[in-house]
Amino acid sequence: MSDQGIISGLAAPLPLENLDTDQIMPKQFLRGIDKAGLDKGLLYDLRFDGLGRPRPDFILDRPGYAESDMLIAGANFGCGSSREHAVWGLMQFGIRAIIAPSFGEIFYFNALNNGLVLITLEPAAVRTLMERSTASGRSLPVDIDLHAQRLSAQDMQYPFTMAARHRDMFLQGTDLTGSTLARLPEIEAFAHTYWERFPWNRNVAHVAREYLAAQRAASPAA
Repeated sequence: MSDQGIISGLAAPLPLENLDTDQIMPKQFLRGIDKAGLDKGLLYDLRFDGLGRPRPDFILDRPGYAESDMLIAGANFGCGSSREHAVWGLMQFGIRAIIAPSFGEIFYFNALNNGLVLITLEPAAVRTLMERSTASGRSLPVDIDLHAQRLSAQDMQYPFTMAARHRDMFLQGTDLTGSTLARLPEIEAFAHTYWERFPWNRNVAHVAREYLAAQRAASPAA
């Protein structure tokens, strides 16, 4: 869509609480030195049986949910280790947003910093969205309005909050680096003022190394 602040998609229910990052992206898929192919490992033990065969009852393998690009999840989604591969795998699989009552703290910031939208709603609201999708047997159409901080689905509307920094990153289509560089004039102005006030702190490590080298050079040989 042309407006990066409006995210429209299809949400599937995944009513599992405390789904940790090891379940989202099992350790055997962390052996590569790049991010490629992590979609194959996403929720592997839920998607496949012990012989590697697809589980037909897994929600995203069911006909009515196969096109889903959002998840309606249980509380504390993404808890556990700080495994950024979990976020990368979700995004490679095509998941653009996750709606849940709460998220693991490290996962939450990993997701937002990588461009995966996380929406926190009250448990009752999440339960209602799950029930609607489950009852229909298909993904629930959802609109996420980052401008108004409002989620809409059928006749339901729920407000949510998102830190201004992360909301602006989505609206501007940038990442942490771009967000920082956008404030480069302010950063440079602060640095200039700081070094004027505390000049003795500037290049401390470099000055210390030069001083120690000079001391060694001036010392008589042992």
